[in-house]
Amino acid sequence: MSEATATRPARGSSRAGTTPAARPRRSWLRPLLAVAVLVVLLLVPFYVEEFWLRTGFAVFGAVVGAIGLNLLVGTTGQLSLAHAFFLAVGAISYVFVSGESGGIGVAQLSGLGLPPIVGMVVGVLLAGLAGLLFSPIAARLRGIYLGVASLSLVFIGQHVLNSWTSVTGGFNGRSAPDFSLFGFTFANRDPLLFIAGVEFREAERLWYLGLALAAAAYWFARNLLRSRPGRALQTLRDSEVAASVMGVNVQRYKGRVFLVSSMYAGLSGVMYALSIGSVAPESFGLEVSIQYLAMIVLGGLGSVGGAALGALFVSALPLVFQRYADAVPFVSGVGEGGLAAGEAARFLYGAAIVLVILFQPAGLAGLGQRFRRRGRDPGGGRPAPTTPPPPSSSTTADPSDPPAQGSTS
Repeated sequence: MSEATATRPARGSSRAGTTPAARPRRSWLRPLLAVAVLVVLLLVPFYVEEFWLRTGFAVFGAVVGAIGLNLLVGTTGQLSLAHAFFLAVGAISYVFVSGESGGIGVAQLSGLGLPPIVGMVVGVLLAGLAGLLFSPIAARLRGIYLGVASLSLVFIGQHVLNSWTSVTGGFNGRSAPDFSLFGFTFANRDPLLFIAGVEFREAERLWYLGLALAAAAYWFARNLLRSRPGRALQTLRDSEVAASVMGVNVQRYKGRVFLVSSMYAGLSGVMYALSIGSVAPESFGLEVSIQYLAMIVLGGLGSVGGAALGALFVSALPLVFQRYADAVPFVSGVGEGGLAAGEAARFLYGAAIVLVILFQPAGLAGLGQRFRRRGRDPGGGRPAPTTPPPPSSSTTADPSDPPAQGSTS
């Protein structure tokens, strides 16, 4: 065995001087942190009040929608402004399939009266079908042209929501039926439930429902990105020509990711209907699509965890400002003179977007990656000083040295 072979670094070893012992430590640290976060989230209903539980369920719904949009925009690079439309499809499908027929004033509402779980599944599937029908257009357009084309869906959706009164309730909207699963209702009524002396009412039950749905959406997206289709989508974002040369069917993958993203939005729409308790056309305007774009930009394009962080920031901020309007400077309550809570929140995350684009393009997810790199490299990422090679490492080989492995000399 030659000297060159003996001194060759083993496969998988780090060239930057990282010891192999540090790798197992990083391998168990992330799962341990995920388990700790999950345990904390499971214990939250025992210690916080109803406002925070309802805010948390709204955040869980926004997390699902943001992850779906991030798969489309951040991973694949397709600009879409139609997310509000797909949310509306999921929400309206749920209230129609699971709602009862009846009248509100002069409006006669229609409903199928099916179990709520059926309404949720139908809402997700119909939103996915709407995305699949739009996917041929998405496959032919790119960039701002695709964004403008998707924007038309929002305007069409607003017209349909205001005109199809028997299904949507028109301008007044319609109430959303309580969710139930196998006879267990996620509401204040039967069955009465007490755990550790704490009464689990609608807010506590919806918290766990939202946590389960958001965790499932997060898990599916992470595994999708690690799979072969996920790598194909990332290649598609970098270069459609390169992806086509590598054997990726560009149009088919564009259609599939639009299908998956719209299904995420449909589920988010159902969760929104459960969170508010009703749906109205004004809840699914262009502003909602802009808010979801703000979520994924703040969190970090292409990062599933970043999308969740951005959704937490954008969706919870107006509710928190409204809750503590008296304590927050320059913010006033409803009907009082001054800056409203929703407007203050828009100013704040609007400024945050500008700062992120200027100083941290990778978003909130990039901050965590930067800290991890600094922890692994005490030099803060700066290259180590180079030393001149020893005199023996000249380009002219010593005739007394044995030939390297694989050499013909």
